[in-house]
Amino acid sequence: MTTTGSTIFNLDLNNIIEEAFERCGDELRTGYNMRTARRSLNLLTIEWANRGINLWTIEQGLIPMVQGQITYALPVDTIDLLDSVIRTQTGVEQTDINISRISVSTYATIPNKNAQGRPIQVWIDRQSGDTGTTGITLSGNISATATTITLSSVAGLNYVGFIKIGTETIGYNEILGNTLQNCVRGVENTTAAPHLTGAAVSIRNLPNINVWPAPDQSNFYTYVYWRLRRVQDAGNGVNTQDIPFRMLPCLVAGLAYYLAMKLPNGLPRLEMLKAAYEEQWLLASSEDREKASLRLAPREMFY
Repeated sequence: MTTTGSTIFNLDLNNIIEEAFERCGDELRTGYNMRTARRSLNLLTIEWANRGINLWTIEQGLIPMVQGQITYALPVDTIDLLDSVIRTQTGVEQTDINISRISVSTYATIPNKNAQGRPIQVWIDRQSGDTGTTGITLSGNISATATTITLSSVAGLNYVGFIKIGTETIGYNEILGNTLQNCVRGVENTTAAPHLTGAAVSIRNLPNINVWPAPDQSNFYTYVYWRLRRVQDAGNGVNTQDIPFRMLPCLVAGLAYYLAMKLPNGLPRLEMLKAAYEEQWLLASSEDREKASLRLAPREMFY
């Protein structure tokens, strides 16, 4: 017998939802059925992120460090950072040096957060990524290169953080009166641009890192990180999901369980579907893991 010679099987969103409805003893018939299933699917992928690390969502990133700058934005879809190092120089002179992650409590006890040197500690501030309205406006025109920005008020702004004016995201490292100091223009891959008096100012709650000490030179240190990002949204019905093939049985089982909690025909099958989902999760999560060997080395200390 001849095999297909292909390994491209996958399910688009329609097929995933149809399979889940059938497991509930129902059928996908209306546009509302599609909308409620998409909503449940997005909630399911958020649950997966809370259950643990999804290996296919790990990405590497680089942040060039600037002398004296403490806070640096992370991509808005970042859930958490798994590992990070400080990279010095480039090419054959490149060296990666460990940087320790600390809690907000430890960071708060650092007496001089503006001290400069090679960064050795980092606090990861896991913000929501949303944009909030403030009623604050710009006081005075600013150019695309201005590093001080005067506002009508700073009420509600963090002492260090990010704002949005028009389409540009701007970071700032200090507030003096109603003026933002040491501003970093064009954050979050936006384009630095001039802005006029009266322009609306929004708060941008970006996830970010805060390093200590602050870098003592520019174009020398790079913060290299491996982040856990969000699973991409369910889409419009024809998309292939941001899920590797090995997770498809778990995805369908989980969606069927979520739908059974909302569908009359699914309620009698709820316990069975929940058990099937938990079984598929255990199988998928035990496979979706690091398979490197573990080596433990004893460490002795003498006084």
